Amino acid sequence: MYLDFEKDLHELYQKIDQLKRLYNLGERDKEKELRELQREFKRKAKELYSKLDPWERVLLARHPQRPHTIDYINLIFKNFIELHGDRLYGDDKSIVAGFAYLDQFPVALIGQEKGRSTKEKMERNFGMSHPEGYRKAIRIAKLAESYGMPLITFIDTPGAYPGIGAEERGQSEAIAQSLYTFGYLRIPSIAVVIGEGGSGGALALGVANKVLMLENAIYSVISPEGCAAILWKDQSKVKEASKALKLTAQDLMKLGIIDAIVPEPFGGAHWDHKRSARILKCFLRKNLKELLSYSPEELVNQRIKKFEKMGAFIEL
Repeated sequence: MYLDFEKDLHELYQKIDQLKRLYNLGERDKEKELRELQREFKRKAKELYSKLDPWERVLLARHPQRPHTIDYINLIFKNFIELHGDRLYGDDKSIVAGFAYLDQFPVALIGQEKGRSTKEKMERNFGMSHPEGYRKAIRIAKLAESYGMPLITFIDTPGAYPGIGAEERGQSEAIAQSLYTFGYLRIPSIAVVIGEGGSGGALALGVANKVLMLENAIYSVISPEGCAAILWKDQSKVKEASKALKLTAQDLMKLGIIDAIVPEPFGGAHWDHKRSARILKCFLRKNLKELLSYSPEELVNQRIKKFEKMGAFIEL
């Protein structure tokens, strides 16, 4: 599956895949042609993805083949043990949480998961969390704090679930509690926007000492579709809305909202999940090493000052 502007790249990728199979079957005379096509793919991908407009980056952030939270957990960490339930209502499968090892170092992991197949997407509510999902996240974060484990969160959601049931069970209160809890954790915390970072549903897991963002991820107070409907009363204005929202990693880096942009292999993480995970792992190691040198008090103060600096205001 590919996006419209990726058609040429996809055809080239298929040729490379066919040659790889022939080469692996013993046709060694295909090596030169294979290397040439791989270089051409890398060159064309770099050229294509360097010229994307904000709306095209939105489409990439939602790409059906893009690596999800579970993919990164399986590729980066070892011995992951998942925990379930909020101890109040139930288990929200849109949030995956538990403990694992980053190399030999124990860490807590919390991430939003959209699912792949239709059945999985339904079970995980397309990554839109209920209050019990955020309360599960709070429970795991507090457990991590009690054991002195660093916390890593993965953000990938169009937003918190807006249904009546979620509101009845305290959606806004659960998000508010998550913001407060994550803000005052006395352990190192890193948040990574890996796909969509939509509204308060994303920010609930985004209060951290370091906020990283993949090259083609998006992070915004509202979706381009929602923004277009409110400002222009016209869904066809999504391109204008995407530009106005300043939702790309490049925009947010300039605004000081995020701390680092994580490059994606060939310009798009969906082309190579393993390489994307290796790159992200390097960034996690580097940032975790820095944060481990802070005292608990310094971690809280750094986090608070970081978020206090965001935004603009005028004193009257």
